[in-house]
Amino acid sequence: MEKLLAHFKLKEHGTDGKTEVIAGITTFLSMAYILAVNPSMLADAGMDQGAVFTATAVSAAIATIIMGVFANYPVALASGMGLNAYFAYTVCPMLTGMGITDPWKVALTAILVEGVIFIILSIFKFRETLVNAVPANLKYGISAGIGLFISIVGLKGAGIVTTDAFAIVGEDGAATVSSSTLVALGNLGSAEVVLAFVGLILIGVMWHFKIKGSILWGILATWVLGIIAQLCGWYQGFSLIPDFSGGFLPPSLAPTFFQFDFGFVAGHFVNFAAIVFAFLFVDLFDTVGTLIGVADQGGLLNKKGELPNAGPALMSDAIGTVAGAVLGTSTVTSYVESTAGVAEGGRTGLTAISTAIFFVLALFLSPIFLAIPSFATTPALLFVGLLMMKSVLKMKFDGDIADVVGGFLALVMMPFTYSIANGIMFGIVAWVILKLCTGKVKDIHPVMWVSFGLFALRIVTLILPM
Repeated sequence: MEKLLAHFKLKEHGTDGKTEVIAGITTFLSMAYILAVNPSMLADAGMDQGAVFTATAVSAAIATIIMGVFANYPVALASGMGLNAYFAYTVCPMLTGMGITDPWKVALTAILVEGVIFIILSIFKFRETLVNAVPANLKYGISAGIGLFISIVGLKGAGIVTTDAFAIVGEDGAATVSSSTLVALGNLGSAEVVLAFVGLILIGVMWHFKIKGSILWGILATWVLGIIAQLCGWYQGFSLIPDFSGGFLPPSLAPTFFQFDFGFVAGHFVNFAAIVFAFLFVDLFDTVGTLIGVADQGGLLNKKGELPNAGPALMSDAIGTVAGAVLGTSTVTSYVESTAGVAEGGRTGLTAISTAIFFVLALFLSPIFLAIPSFATTPALLFVGLLMMKSVLKMKFDGDIADVVGGFLALVMMPFTYSIANGIMFGIVAWVILKLCTGKVKDIHPVMWVSFGLFALRIVTLILPM
């Protein structure tokens, strides 16, 4: 035991075992909402909800243990918010429109390829170069745009925002669907809408008083209120009461384990490459930004502001992504909620190991997490969206016009086209074109040229489907 603790160098980091364990529990409570949100979102893509729950918990535990043991950082990992929304609400619908029967299998294949690419890039230390090449305004715009995208997904899930559609019956009796606007306000009297707003207020209050795990507690409180509404007859949806008839064993991974579709790649290589690139691009900045933010709060950056031992840390999420794809879940990435554990004194990988243990224990509480409805996770999505929107404060809306327009398009195109990939695509394409038009070709890094080429190819496939 002493040798194990010596590995984490607790004394050198000014901490002890008890502090690290408490910090790990705090991190878990802060991010455990993913165990309810991720299965719900990926089920919308046609995946087995129970299998996704198990895959989410197991992949989080694997990646977080690797982070703790090999990188010795107090950072936890799990299926990333925003990346799961892109998986379920952009990639899968697009593939369905192409006639693919099980689109989620193609999406998992793309995540597997992304993970392998990340492993290669991590080995050759290319990831830091890629991140540094992208303009700051684009990075901030992408982060804020994902926050807006997650928010609209949550609003839609609770019925707060609905499609503004109505039928017009002609003289011949035929009905046509029309709308006055793209979206409209949902039924404010429905249990789902009311309880979603109540949950958001509860999270806000708990966040104000610095209650640990406020996002998770907000989900659970909304769910309990939903059960009460169901018993009173106000809520009429599916039963919110957990079903323990199957015992406490976690759901089987069989429906999602190693479910890949490599046949799609051969026939639609350009489309597949665009999907992989979008996953890779978002995960790239999410991971590096989170690692730097957590390390900065914990005083773990060196005097140059660099992240020591970054290689193993970046490799952890790459391996986690591959493991997640094999098990059956969306991209695994570092969680900014790890800052909650750091705030409690967590400074080493022992904090991460403690968090991972609780993800394993959560496997035996699957009936609870799987009974939580989408309107109960809406408050979490909205609040995470709020936190991600803070990146807009770092954006510059004057100066270089390429940075301004590129960042703005990345920000607005995600929610308004309901696609993270579209936001990244329009942001990068506009940035490169404006650099060319303003005579600043030397500012364009080779990585940005590659990105521009891939997205230009993607635009061609959208105009002229292959």
